[in-house]
Amino acid sequence: MTTQPTRPFSARVRQPALWSALTLSLLPGLSSAWAQATATTAAPVVSSPARASVGVARLDSVWVQPEREAPANVVARNVSRLSAEAAGTLLRWTADVGAAVKRGEVLAQIDPRDAELGVQRAQAALDASAARLKLAQAQLKRSRELVAQGFFSQEALAQRETEVALLQTEASANRAQLATAQRQLDKTTLRAPFDGSVTERLAQSGEAVAPGSVLYVLTDSGPAELATTLSPADVAGLRAARTARFETPSASHAVRLLRVAPTVTAPARTQAARLAFTEPATAPTAGTSGTLRWTTNAPHLPPSLMVQRQNVLGVFVQQGSGTQATARFVPLPGAQEGRASAVALPADTRVIVRGQAALQHGQAIDAQAAGQ
Repeated sequence: MTTQPTRPFSARVRQPALWSALTLSLLPGLSSAWAQATATTAAPVVSSPARASVGVARLDSVWVQPEREAPANVVARNVSRLSAEAAGTLLRWTADVGAAVKRGEVLAQIDPRDAELGVQRAQAALDASAARLKLAQAQLKRSRELVAQGFFSQEALAQRETEVALLQTEASANRAQLATAQRQLDKTTLRAPFDGSVTERLAQSGEAVAPGSVLYVLTDSGPAELATTLSPADVAGLRAARTARFETPSASHAVRLLRVAPTVTAPARTQAARLAFTEPATAPTAGTSGTLRWTTNAPHLPPSLMVQRQNVLGVFVQQGSGTQATARFVPLPGAQEGRASAVALPADTRVIVRGQAALQHGQAIDAQAAGQ
C-alpha cells in the first residue's frame, strides 16, 4: 500500500489564504464591469428625429383674406310704446294698425273736461293775484309821495314794499300753476312723436285709461339700422373691412359700421354691433332677416396649414437654410380649429405647407419649394 506524502500543515493553510486574496483583488474590477454592463443595458438610446422632407412657400403666396358672415336683422331706430299721460275716458282714436302717421299727428283723445276746469281755476287765481298786485303797487307809489311830503312814515312805507313783494311772488306761483294746468290739458291728446307706422293699437273708445296705459305701438319710418352680434375675434376684422353687405334671398345691400358695444355679453361671449345702409332709400323694411358678410383686410392662414402642438394651434415655418434648416413652431393666438386665422408674420416668411403634420419644433428639414 502506497502512502501519499503528507503536506505540511503550513502549506495547507497558505493555499486557501492565497486564493482568497486573489479573489478579493479581482472583485472590484468585476463589480465595476458588471455595473457598467447593467447600466448600458438599462439606459435607452435617445435619438433625435430624422431629417424630414417638407414643402415650403412664401407666406404672401398662401395667405387668404377670408369672408366672414353673421346673422343680422333690420331694426327700426325707434319702436315706441305710447302711453296715456292723463287719466280719463278715451273719447276717440284716429289711426289703426298699418297706418302711416306724421310727427305731431293726433292719435287719441282723452276726455279733457277735468283738465279744462283745472286751467280755469288756475287762470282765476292768477287774475286775482294780478289784481291785488296792481292795487298794492298803486298804494306803494302813493306812499312814497307822502313820505316825500312828510305825511307818511318810513316804517309804513317798508310795509307797503313788503306787501308788493309778496304779491309778486304769489303771482309768479299762480302763473306756474296755470302752466301746469295747461300741460295737463295737453296730455289728454296723444300725438305721434315721430314719423312712423302703427304696429299695434290698444286704444278703445269709451275705456277709462290711467297714466301709463299703453295705447299704441309706433315704429319709426326713418332710416333703419342693421343689428348683429359678433364674436370678439371678428370685431377688428369688421372695423377694417373694405366692404360689407347685407344679403337676403332677394337682394344685397351695402352697409357701413356705425358702432360696436364695448362690453361682451355672457354667456354667449358676443358683442352687439349696429350698421347703417349706404342707400337708405332702398333699405329693406324693419324686421327683415338676412346675413351680414364682409371681407377682412388682414392676412389669414388657411386652416389646412395649421397644426396643434401642446393644445396650441400654430404653423411651422422654416428657420435657417440648406443643411442648417430647421422647423420652428409659431403659435397663432386666438386661432380656432377649422377657421382661417390672422397671422402677423413678414410676407417673405417661408411657411411649411407640406409634411407639417408630423414635424416637431427644432427638427431638421430638407426644404423644397411647394410644387416641386
